[in-house]
Amino acid sequence: MLDQALAALKTFDWGSDLNALNPIEEAVVASHGKAEAKQKLEQQLLAALQGGLSRDAREYICRKLAMVGSASAVPALAPLLISADSSHMARFALEQIPGPEAAQALRDAVSKASGAVKIGIVSSLGARRDGASVPFLGELLKDADVAIARSAALALGAIGNAEAATMLHSSLKVPGGHVASVIDALLSCAESLLANQKRSEASAIYQNLTHESQPRLVRLAATRGLLACAAGVS
Repeated sequence: MLDQALAALKTFDWGSDLNALNPIEEAVVASHGKAEAKQKLEQQLLAALQGGLSRDAREYICRKLAMVGSASAVPALAPLLISADSSHMARFALEQIPGPEAAQALRDAVSKASGAVKIGIVSSLGARRDGASVPFLGELLKDADVAIARSAALALGAIGNAEAATMLHSSLKVPGGHVASVIDALLSCAESLLANQKRSEASAIYQNLTHESQPRLVRLAATRGLLACAAGVS
């Protein structure tokens, strides 16, 4: 049954009868908590991905790899990151696959991509909340492309740790920096730190953003944050 479902991917598109793929869905569910079964299914999906499949079929496989994929899937997914036609589906899988290999593939792809594809890859590093990517994203804060610099700031805000906050705060001192995006990201960092009971670190960020040089709405948000820190609210 599973072999027949995998074979059905050769002619699959989103208008096809999804019932034909039910054995794959069932195998994904059955592999939960079973390392050997998950690894076997991953290899079967990767083998299917190498065939001459439609975009829809590749997207379907990537969605399943997001659930059962491991470092073994990264070499097959990494080349898909560069093309606008396949980048989104590859990113969807790599955002979910655990381990440093997936994050490294995303970082490696940034220099090979451009435009919206590059921005998407940067955002995926934030979606992974990958602390190891903080120095890399810090360098992108200096990018001449405004959209890339902004996406790096937002990714750092999504990661939300103390190192990301330090990187963002330092960028505020650079003339011509993308201040609004950096401040939004700093507020995100403070919220994450507070949620993780790191009130002193969160409070320091909020305190810096209460300065009268900041826009009124920023000062209000920072003041509310300080009150939450004082009250021990996460």
